[in-house]
Amino acid sequence: RPGGPPNRVMRPHRIYPSLEEAMGRFRLAPPQPCENLYILDYIARHSLKEVVTPEGGEGWTWKFDPSIWRRFNIGDMGARLAATRCRIAIMRGEFSALLPVEIGEYMFDLLGRSAPVVEIPQARHHIMLDQPLAFVAALRALLADWDHSAPSRKAASGAIPSPFEI
Repeated sequence: RPGGPPNRVMRPHRIYPSLEEAMGRFRLAPPQPCENLYILDYIARHSLKEVVTPEGGEGWTWKFDPSIWRRFNIGDMGARLAATRCRIAIMRGEFSALLPVEIGEYMFDLLGRSAPVVEIPQARHHIMLDQPLAFVAALRALLADWDHSAPSRKAASGAIPSPFEI
């Protein structure tokens, strides 16, 4: 979407009476199942902070700024991606709802068909939650390669096969 997410009415975070109740409201965006509940629990627990309620009691609420989307404008993402001059890779989950093959192919084209593409098998959008070991292994391999190779962002010459066509 050009410019970022649509406008929505912002309201302050709800204050929950207990850490457990607040953690029970934690949701992934986009929604998806998660088998590695220990990672989900860790993220939820560290996304909350203890606060004083307006009545003077104690409660728990989210750490993130609820008004972030008011000042968030990502502009033309295609142009920004094509203008990137640092090393970049495309890493996606095989079953990602937000980065399907068509969008991955589009991104690959914008990057001159020269960026590494890594697809994590059996992962949805939240790769590190779905396949944490495969994610770490892929990231380590990519970084090790970058440590021993020269950066190249030149446009590919000739017919470069798409890594999305298997």
